[in-house]
Amino acid sequence: MWRSIAAKSRVVARNFCAIKTPNNRNKVYPSQSHISIWVSSQSSQNLRFLSYFSTNPNENDHSHSSSDDSSMISGEHDDNQFEGLSEQTSLPFSENGDAQMETLTSGDVSADSFVGEENVESEAYEIDVEKLDNVLSLLQSIVDESLESTLDSFSLVLHEEFVVKVLETPLVLGENLIRFFKWAMKKQDLSVTTRVIDVLVSSICSRDLRRKNAYALWDLVREIGEKNEGLVSVGSLNQLIALLSKLGKGKAVLEVFDKSKDFGCVPDSETYYYTIEALCRRSFYDWAWIVCEKMLDQGPLPDSEKIGKIICWFCKGSKAKDAHKVYLLAKENNKCPPKPALYFLIGSLCRDDGTVKLALEMLNDFEGEAQKYAIKPFSSVIRGLCRIKDLDGAKQLLLKMIAEGPPPGNAVFNTIISGYCKGGDMKEAVEIMKLLESRGLKPDVYTYTVIISGYSNGGQMEEACYILSEAKKKHSKLSPVTYHALIRGYCKLEQFDRALELLAEMEKFGVQPNVDEYNKLIQSLCLKSLDWGTAEKLFAEMKEKGLYLNSITRSLITAVKELEEEGLAKEVSIEA
Repeated sequence: MWRSIAAKSRVVARNFCAIKTPNNRNKVYPSQSHISIWVSSQSSQNLRFLSYFSTNPNENDHSHSSSDDSSMISGEHDDNQFEGLSEQTSLPFSENGDAQMETLTSGDVSADSFVGEENVESEAYEIDVEKLDNVLSLLQSIVDESLESTLDSFSLVLHEEFVVKVLETPLVLGENLIRFFKWAMKKQDLSVTTRVIDVLVSSICSRDLRRKNAYALWDLVREIGEKNEGLVSVGSLNQLIALLSKLGKGKAVLEVFDKSKDFGCVPDSETYYYTIEALCRRSFYDWAWIVCEKMLDQGPLPDSEKIGKIICWFCKGSKAKDAHKVYLLAKENNKCPPKPALYFLIGSLCRDDGTVKLALEMLNDFEGEAQKYAIKPFSSVIRGLCRIKDLDGAKQLLLKMIAEGPPPGNAVFNTIISGYCKGGDMKEAVEIMKLLESRGLKPDVYTYTVIISGYSNGGQMEEACYILSEAKKKHSKLSPVTYHALIRGYCKLEQFDRALELLAEMEKFGVQPNVDEYNKLIQSLCLKSLDWGTAEKLFAEMKEKGLYLNSITRSLITAVKELEEEGLAKEVSIEA
C-alpha cells in the first residue's frame, strides 16, 4: 500500500514541479522539499493545502518539529523508504478557521481530485532562458536547410509557453517561424493548440506581407485544420483572409472561405466582410455576390461602416440592384449605412432605367435634417425620372422638395424643363420656368436656350423669338447654342434673311459665331435656295475670322455655282 502512495507522490511531483532530463525521462526530481497540491473538498468549495510528511508510525502528534523536515520525501529515495509509513497518513487541514485532522488514504488520490491541474502546470513551467536565446538567435538569422537539424541539436523540451514565446518575438523572419512551427509539430512532447495557431497566424500576418510566406502559412493552417476539426479558430482564418486580401489574392481568399466549413469554423461578420473585400478588389463581383448572399441568409451583418463599403463595392461593379438588397437587410437590422454610401447607391440605381423606382423609394427614408441636406440624391432621382420620361413623377417630386426640402436649385428645374421640351409639352415647360421665378430664382441662359430649342423644333418661331427677347433683358451675354437653335429653326422654314440677321446679331451679345452656324446656313442656302452667292460671302467671312469650312461644304458651293452657270449657258444657247 505504501508503495502505491509513493508512486502517487511521483505523479503529483510530475504534474507540478518535476523536471525531465534528456538522459532519463522517467526519473522525477521534486523541485522543493514539500510536495504541495491543491485539491477540492467534496463537502466544501474551499481549497485545501495538503503536504505529505514522513512521520513516525507510532506517533499521532500533529505538530511537526525541525527533525521532521529533514526526513521529508526526496526524489533520490527509493520505495523502501515508505515501508515505515502507517497505513493512513495524517494530513493537517484548515477549514472554516478551525484546525481539524482528516485522513487521506491511498484511494483518495486520483487525477480527478486535482483542481486546475493544467493551469498549475503552466504556472510552474519555467522557460530555459539560455535555450530560448539560442533558438531566437538561430531564427533571427538567415538560415539554410540546416535549421531543423540545428534545432534538433539543442535537445529542447518543447512546451506551449516556450513555443508561444518564440512566435511572439519580433524581428524573426516569417519563413523561419513557419519552419520552426512545422518542426515543433513533429515532436511528441508538444500538443498543438488553438492558442498556438492563433499566435502563429497573428505573428505572420502582422509582420510579413510576402506572397510566398502567406501561401506557406495557408498550406500549414489547411493541413492542421483538415486533420483536427475545430482546432483552427475563425479569428485565425479572418487574419489570413485579410492578409491575402492585401496581397490581391482573391481566389486564394475564396478558397480559405470555402474551407472554413471543413475546419468546423462558423464564419462571422468579419469573415464575410474580408472575403467580399478581397473579391471586389480583384473585380470578381459575381463571386463576391455569392458570398454576400450567404451572409444575408445565414451570417451576421458587419457594422454600418463596413456595410456602406460593401454597398459601394457592388455599385462600382454595376450591381446596384444587389447592393440595394444589402441596404434593405441592413435597414431591417437597424444598421444604417453612412450617407455617402446611400448617396452613391441612389445615384447608381438612377443610371439604370429599371432601378430608378427603387431609388425613388429610398428617398422616403430621409427625414428631418437628413432630408434638408439631401439635394444630391433627390437631384439624381429627378434626372432618372426625366430620362425614363416619367415627367409627372419628376414634377411631383419637385413639388415635394419645395414643400418639405431639400430646396431645389436651378439645376433641378432645368432638368424637368428640358424633359418637357424634348417631349414637346411647351406649356408645362413654361409653367415650371414660372415656378422657378416664383421661388426667387433667376432663369439662367440654359433655361432660355432649352425653351427656345423646344419652340424652334416645333416651328413656333414667334414664341422662340419672344423667349429670346426675355433672355436679352436678363443676360448681357448669351450662348452660341441659343442662336444656333433659332438659326436652325429659320433654315427649316427657309426664312434665310431672318437667319442671316440673327447671325449678324450674335456679336452684339458677346457671342462669336462658330463653324456650326456658318456650316448649317451655307448648306441650307445651297440646297434649298441655290443661293451660292450668299454662301460664298459667308465663306469669305469665315476666312477673315480664321474659321475653317470643311471640304464637303466648299465643294457644295462650287457645285451649285457650276450648275447655275451651266443652266445659264443652256438658256443662252436656246435663245440663240
